[in-house]
Amino acid sequence: MRGFGLILLLVVALGLSACAPKTKFLKYRGPEVTQIQVHKADRKMYLLHNRKVLKAYDIALGFAPEGHKQFEGDGKTPEGAYTISHKNPNSRFHLSLRIDYPNANDIAFAEAQGKKPGGDIFIHGGPRRPTSARDWTEGCIALTDKEMEVVYSMVNPGTPIYILP
Repeated sequence: MRGFGLILLLVVALGLSACAPKTKFLKYRGPEVTQIQVHKADRKMYLLHNRKVLKAYDIALGFAPEGHKQFEGDGKTPEGAYTISHKNPNSRFHLSLRIDYPNANDIAFAEAQGKKPGGDIFIHGGPRRPTSARDWTEGCIALTDKEMEVVYSMVNPGTPIYILP
């Protein structure tokens, strides 16, 4: 009888654990992501460990994706070498990783034109509502929420990101 009670307790515990809410914070125990590459023309993002591609994703970009972001509101996604500055677990777009745009050159160029360079450029999930637009962000790089959960678990602040035309 004692063995039956133990089995029953085990079945109940497993059943309850299956009902637990899914978390958006996944654990990653694989090779370190040493860089991110974004190929804007191909709408692809790659997570690499040294020269080996660990993951590849289809992405959405800013609503006017061609060319380098120069000014606030231009709808362009930056191009160049940047760094992931921090993780945002409370993003309006599920989860996000902040890209340290604008750099000193971006700021100087915009100021020379009498404009602001913009900012708050992220890799994030979304969109919040369905869209038929291929590129729909204000200049960010977007994935699905499920993909963003994986990327968020793999990428650490300080990781270089190379955004190519």
